[in-house]
Amino acid sequence: MFKKILIANRGEIALRVICACKELGIRTVAIYSEADRNSLHVRFADEAICIGPPQLAQSYLNIPTVISAAEIANVDAIHPGYGLLAENANFAEVAETCNIKFIGPPPEITRLMGGKRESPSRDEARGCSHSARLGRHSRQRRREAMEWAKQVGFPVIIKASAGGGGRGMRIVRSEEELPALSRQHRPKRPAAFGNGDLYMEKYVERPRHIEFQVLADQYGNVASLGERECSIQRRHQKLLEESPSTQVTPRTARLRSEKCCARRFPMSAM
Repeated sequence: MFKKILIANRGEIALRVICACKELGIRTVAIYSEADRNSLHVRFADEAICIGPPQLAQSYLNIPTVISAAEIANVDAIHPGYGLLAENANFAEVAETCNIKFIGPPPEITRLMGGKRESPSRDEARGCSHSARLGRHSRQRRREAMEWAKQVGFPVIIKASAGGGGRGMRIVRSEEELPALSRQHRPKRPAAFGNGDLYMEKYVERPRHIEFQVLADQYGNVASLGERECSIQRRHQKLLEESPSTQVTPRTARLRSEKCCARRFPMSAM
């Protein structure tokens, strides 16, 4: 059991982790930017360390600063919450190098599944989802993306490879909109997600969003928590999650869960 954990997040996400740690009798260390000095997660944690100015890149996304705070506080582990550095494989790798346990997937699994463009699930779904990378500084790649979009047909959607939904997505419904939207994407992506890569895929107008939750530990134990129906959304952000899904039969859910456990987290990789 860990004795002290640094929470590499903020706000409501950090508060959830703090409450769970209090129930387990684990001391918590909050990090905060100058703008979050009076936030609730700072007040409720056992200790709090300021890690920099309000800009995300100089505080919550600054890996050396976060690791330094963890070392100063002498914590056993880092809990990343979700968002920010939670899916950053380099962050997990640096933490482990500093003998600080990272509460999350090992770096190799994060690299495999964290980026939308590299995820092996895209290979399985290639028949109904097509992806192509948009280069940030290459006119040639932008032309290639335009040709690809014409080939598969509009609408297409531009996404931040390392980001979530909402501000990380833009729907392109015509050839004229593509250059303008790719330019508008550029300023926000690195600041929000710490990664400026984009990719593009065919936009499905009325999809069903169904997720399968898988847990694995360092000893090779893997369990599926079943599926979640996440189709009720606003601006590509989930509003309601329901389990089990009313659109998935029990047999399909069981087979899919078994497949997730067997293929995504092979025992030899743990």
